[in-house]
Amino acid sequence: MKAFTNIRLPDSDATMVLVDGERIVALEAEIPADAEVIDGGGKLLAPGIVDLGVFRVDGPAFRFGGIVRAALMPDQSPPLDDPGLIQRAAYSGKPDIWVHPLAAATRGLKGEELAELGLMKAAGAKAVATGRHWIANSGVMLRVLSYASAFDLTVVVHAEDAGLTGDAVATAGETATRLGLPSAPAVAEAIAIARDIALAEATGARIHFRQVTTRAGFELIRAAKAKGLPITCGITPTHLFLSEIAVSDFRTFAHLSPPLRSEADRHAALDAVRDGTVDVIASGHDPRGPEDKRLPFADSAPGAAGAETLLALSLNLVRDGVIALPRLFELLAANPSQLLGLDGGRIAKGAPADLILVDPDAPWRVDSNKMRAAAGNTPFDKLPVQGRVLRLFKGGREIL
Repeated sequence: MKAFTNIRLPDSDATMVLVDGERIVALEAEIPADAEVIDGGGKLLAPGIVDLGVFRVDGPAFRFGGIVRAALMPDQSPPLDDPGLIQRAAYSGKPDIWVHPLAAATRGLKGEELAELGLMKAAGAKAVATGRHWIANSGVMLRVLSYASAFDLTVVVHAEDAGLTGDAVATAGETATRLGLPSAPAVAEAIAIARDIALAEATGARIHFRQVTTRAGFELIRAAKAKGLPITCGITPTHLFLSEIAVSDFRTFAHLSPPLRSEADRHAALDAVRDGTVDVIASGHDPRGPEDKRLPFADSAPGAAGAETLLALSLNLVRDGVIALPRLFELLAANPSQLLGLDGGRIAKGAPADLILVDPDAPWRVDSNKMRAAAGNTPFDKLPVQGRVLRLFKGGREIL
């Protein structure tokens, strides 16, 4: 039994949390004589982060960032389109990190033939995902949504119309034109979202748009929610704190998918977090090595290592007055947990003891050369940040 004392909680005045085994058993209770007392030193005790949509199981980076559960995208080698692969992926982070695989919506993620969604759910898949790409064939997407709805699975979608994006690596505009980069109009996102919302309405399926990054996209999400449709969306810190200006020096660490947007769209993203349109903040963790990034910008692979910086960057939203601390941990833990059908993401009696002790004011500097991730390709390299995980507990067991 463990008693966390002298702590602050994101959404409660309690200063003590009692854990027995893998569960929280009480807040503000009398401490048993045989309990291990952990003095939090007045720091923040928060629910462990549930990261919805990582591309790699990266234990050291997850532990540093306070991530206790990670929803793994199906874009693996081979893609997660088979029950056996789902089972193997689910064990890949144990015993320290719980990995929740997302089933490939189509075989090989080719957008053509449906994968065995029911069998993969039975094998442990927590949702269905289209992977890095949009399913262009509307008939196929209709079938994906229909079957996912029948199996009570959320469909996690990448929203960019491939007919418009093609080989683009940037958002169409002054920056892409000046740099001579292949680009696509930002409306590619809204077109994809509009079609998938229409199909969701026809099927009753739940859709989670993994990253929405444009003003037009957020307006469509707001309208769908106003109609009562089961639509949710997420975003990563890169699109909240960086715009297309970050690619001006051809720095491939800022080559992302979707690409960085205009400053106006970035502010629209902050507004969407502020007004509740955004449901999840995730890392989009996608570490890429030198073989993928030390190339001309247009030839490099999109993606960034985000697990280690997720919490520190997201805390800026609280410091800047965009949202309050309780709302932040809804976005980082409670909401993604609910979307995946997990019992976690909260500090309450009976909840899993997935906890992080955080010093929200601890300063440190992001350094791509010292990151614990498989590769340190972060567009926030050398940025001073605040907020560090001091201790991490998974099911009551300390793993950091």
